[in-house]
Amino acid sequence: MWEKGWRDRTWSILDSKWDLIVIGGGITGAGILREGARAGLRVLLVEADDFASGTSSRSSKLVHGGFRYLKNAQFKLTFESVRERERLLKEGRGLISPLGFLMASYQGDPLPRWMCGAGLMLYDLLAFKWGHRYYDAFDMRELCPFLNEEGLLGGYRYFDAQTDDAQLVLRLIQEAVHEGGAALNYTRVTRLLRKNSGKVCGALIKDLAPGGCEREAEIQAELIINAAGAWADELRAQIGAKSRLRKLRGSHLIFPAGRLPLTRSVSIWHPQDGRPVFAFPWEGVTLVGTTDVDHKPNLKTDPAISSEEVDYLMTAIQCTFPDLDLRLDDVQATFSGVRPVINTGKLDPSKESREHVLWYENGLLTVAGGKLTTFRLMALSVLKAAARQIPHRISKTALHNAKERVLDPVSLETLPGEGLHKALQMRLVGRYGVDAAAVIRIAHPGELERIPKTPVLWAELRWAARAEGIVHLDDLLLRRVRLGLLLPNGGLDLIDRIRPIVQPELEWEDERWDQELKEYTQLWKKCYDFEH
Repeated sequence: MWEKGWRDRTWSILDSKWDLIVIGGGITGAGILREGARAGLRVLLVEADDFASGTSSRSSKLVHGGFRYLKNAQFKLTFESVRERERLLKEGRGLISPLGFLMASYQGDPLPRWMCGAGLMLYDLLAFKWGHRYYDAFDMRELCPFLNEEGLLGGYRYFDAQTDDAQLVLRLIQEAVHEGGAALNYTRVTRLLRKNSGKVCGALIKDLAPGGCEREAEIQAELIINAAGAWADELRAQIGAKSRLRKLRGSHLIFPAGRLPLTRSVSIWHPQDGRPVFAFPWEGVTLVGTTDVDHKPNLKTDPAISSEEVDYLMTAIQCTFPDLDLRLDDVQATFSGVRPVINTGKLDPSKESREHVLWYENGLLTVAGGKLTTFRLMALSVLKAAARQIPHRISKTALHNAKERVLDPVSLETLPGEGLHKALQMRLVGRYGVDAAAVIRIAHPGELERIPKTPVLWAELRWAARAEGIVHLDDLLLRRVRLGLLLPNGGLDLIDRIRPIVQPELEWEDERWDQELKEYTQLWKKCYDFEH
């Protein structure tokens, strides 16, 4: 997708007249880029760090309808979410997959069993798909033998879905680029450009990638879209707008599957505050989350879990699975993300709405809030709003309606006949779309085998290094193939095997490799490890 020389080629066309400039390379910006390119618009996306490096690689990996939002009477959001979940499951096979949930019910829970059952009935009705079922305490233990049996009354089974959030962002950007869009990571907007009237008309951008010589360019567009997520208020401040977002940190623990072996997600109410907490299998590990606390420190791309959050999650998991004797030493990695929600001043952060909003302020169209599952609806609402501001460039007939596919279809028959298992072929198609065949073709002998303890192929490392816009080593290990989360010690124990595959593809001299490795090691230790 982004092969040798792609950055220079993209910079060479920046003086073009763009219809839309999208600031922010997370799921929201990627969705806008994809839908804009599909509508035939000239769209450029710029991201100050790596694609999906903010919240969109640090989500809970769930494509869900938001069952807990029903408790806050957010029926519209839940309806939209469950419908989008079903669409993504159908059109994103291999990347979005079903996930069974067990909701355990204990004595003293904040919600009685009958209320959970009524909520799940409504949840299924909104999705036009009946999938929940009640189990007594004995059957719940049959389904999950590690569940704490003390006070267990029973529980429900229902279904949602999961994904690799960062790879979903990459695939959307990939499809947009194939259709004529343009995207640059490590390209920071240093200043918004304004007309004499004060209306925003463009941006001054700076290349932050090594070798970019810190080049700058003034780019202009009919409309500037602020999709910077948790950083959206910083951009709005340049035009004198007041802060409207509340930054909430959600943190997670990752356990080796052998220490917390689950076949489905288990959701419980936290014994301290009654918030829902879950544990579920993901990409060969078990993920536990999440917290929901105000993020007070300076906003960085790589936030870190606090000791209080670790204690909070460990308390939940130890109470739920006491027989497993889980300890801090069992935690393989951690990750934290900062989600932006609209600040209404609620005392409990979890009660803030997750619905998205749009603000048009003096030429800057900001989209904020929302959730991973509804990224397509957010993108379509942005384009509709854009059409009202620049109708001469976006006609109603140019906008594709909601029945369009979210992701382009790719047939397994297009893959080379390498004898790969069908499930593995589906995984490659889901993650890489039309480029799945190329991932197989470039593989060297032995590279179509899985990296130990992960579902990742060695060939995926080669492809990512060659064609997925990698600028730094953490782009590769934390977002493209996720080895920094899936393997102990951030994947550093395999670095001698990884290096000969990716270094030649990246064309890094030994000095550059050593520096990147040093910086990645420091980053992982600081933000993803936890000193037990």
